[in-house]
Amino acid sequence: MKKFIKISLAAAMSLSVLTGLSPVAKAQDFTAGTYEGTAEGYGGDVKVEVTLSEDRIVGIETDAPNETAGIGDDAIETLTEQVIASQSLNVDVVSGATGSSTGFLAALTAALEAAGVDVAALEEKDVEADTGETIEAQTTDVIIIGGGGAGLAAAVSAHENGAQVILVEKMPRLGGNTIISGAAYNAADPDRQQSIEMTDLEKETVEAIIAEVQDDELVKEWQATLAEEWEAYQASGETYLFDSPSLHKLQTYNGGDKQADPVLVDQFGDQAYEAIEWLEGHGMEFNDHMFTVLGGLWSRAHKPAKPLGTGYVDTLTEYFEEHSDEMQYFLNTEATDLIIEDDKVVGVVVSSNGEDVELRANNAVIVAAGGFGANVEMREEFNEHWPSLKDIKTTNQTGATGDGIRLGQQASANLVGMEHIQLLPMGDPETGSLSGNIEQGVQDRIFVNSEGKRFVNEGERRDVMTEALFDQEDAMMWTIVDQHSYPTGDTKNNFNETIDELIEAGRAYKGDTLEELAEQIGVDPENLVATVEEFNQAVEGEIEDPFGRTLFDNKLDTAPFYAAARKPTVHHTMGGLQINKAAQVLNEAGEPIEGLFAAGEVTGGIHGSNRLGGNALADIMVYGRIAGANAANAGSGE
Repeated sequence: MKKFIKISLAAAMSLSVLTGLSPVAKAQDFTAGTYEGTAEGYGGDVKVEVTLSEDRIVGIETDAPNETAGIGDDAIETLTEQVIASQSLNVDVVSGATGSSTGFLAALTAALEAAGVDVAALEEKDVEADTGETIEAQTTDVIIIGGGGAGLAAAVSAHENGAQVILVEKMPRLGGNTIISGAAYNAADPDRQQSIEMTDLEKETVEAIIAEVQDDELVKEWQATLAEEWEAYQASGETYLFDSPSLHKLQTYNGGDKQADPVLVDQFGDQAYEAIEWLEGHGMEFNDHMFTVLGGLWSRAHKPAKPLGTGYVDTLTEYFEEHSDEMQYFLNTEATDLIIEDDKVVGVVVSSNGEDVELRANNAVIVAAGGFGANVEMREEFNEHWPSLKDIKTTNQTGATGDGIRLGQQASANLVGMEHIQLLPMGDPETGSLSGNIEQGVQDRIFVNSEGKRFVNEGERRDVMTEALFDQEDAMMWTIVDQHSYPTGDTKNNFNETIDELIEAGRAYKGDTLEELAEQIGVDPENLVATVEEFNQAVEGEIEDPFGRTLFDNKLDTAPFYAAARKPTVHHTMGGLQINKAAQVLNEAGEPIEGLFAAGEVTGGIHGSNRLGGNALADIMVYGRIAGANAANAGSGE
């Protein structure tokens, strides 16, 4: 965590290539000196100290100890560079770090106002975006479009397989949706799962999956393998949570209404844990404790040691930096067109500082530009399941606009599953983001409506839970947890926020009794007490859960009790470019498009109609690695 961020005019000038902003324009007449301002950021107070000459902002020092490492502090650094380079406040907040960005800009504004600066003039001042340095046309082995988790994994994999790499990212930083995710990564991991006791209800779940009627021959093979594994597990006398790639595949396939491509699911399940070992081999750390993420259906989610998705992005970016002689990435650089010659993709046209530049690939191009969750028009165009999504917020960063899908169509790529758009019942009521979510795992929390009553199986699929939430008053619910989830006030959720911080910000509520909590959130106390009592009976096995829930751990019986409001939010788009198991993009005839690969949320066919929680990070790492390796070898005849 960078506690202090200090950037001077000279530093901003040297870094202006990243922003494309002019570092030479004069601001206005100032009173020279150093001035301070404070505002609320994402995690707490952001303090800014700005130094002015008689006509310029010459330095900005920021103290932001509670902003998320790799996200909030990077956003502040980016904005600091832009403000000093442009001598303007007419800069955009950094996608995925809105709270940190607005906090920094508000604190900077307060400091400038204290100096008597005409802030309105700085806010209106046009930024010259065409005076920076432009990328030169060049050729490399593999070009990657998109700097999120899939693109970074593909880049590292391509280089490991002997390729020189250029990655282009249209946003001002790397990370995409990965860096702002909850970071849960699904993979069967019996070593870590040894500490989880298996319940009778979970045993019944496995047996039902083995008995389910399947039509696809490959899926039947998974079932046969699972039956053998399950028999061996039972004979062993072990009591820890059983899991295997076969079970993971079947839950993934069934959880997507059997609409995924079994060949892709097969490869995904087999390589999910292998990709974790690959990440660990590059220095990434995961906690030993595994959990069930929202809509994950099983306790196979791994949690990185670093907050949110910063562990994935930091690990892969560090590899970039270590091999900078053969790997480059360019920010604020949008891929606008594929270069196609003789039906082969041979490069990309990018917009760099307002100019079109050709980047050519000796071997292949990989599209890893993410989904279209932040593109309202595309959501409306393809949505067939939900009511209008026009007014539904999203967990996605603003760059998730489906650009890669449109690029693929230039090469006649086939699209699959575009109508499958995933909503979560877990969005922040104001922003739609996942931040402020107080659940620590599926087993130890319940959802209640405005009457204080449960209304759904909280261990169900994401689409099932969201559909049930839409039926509640104002499509709003409360997540209820107790001390089992937050032993102390400084215990953090999966988004690096402490429960005390959330309470102080009015985003969560705390009560020493359920009745006190009910009063604070405006639900009927008798209903809430009765609801929790019934849930606790189901946990104890005294009654069958009225909603068919099978995932339990602790009762909700230990004060203090906590609540936080949640609403539906657009989270993931399951459809996209059709690929084969080599991660080659296929055309409408089902044939590989020469020179074009894809990985991550830009692809379709892996998740079917509904993605299991925790499968996205596994997907982008598995297929990012595959795409990178195969693209690196695409020009060698291998």
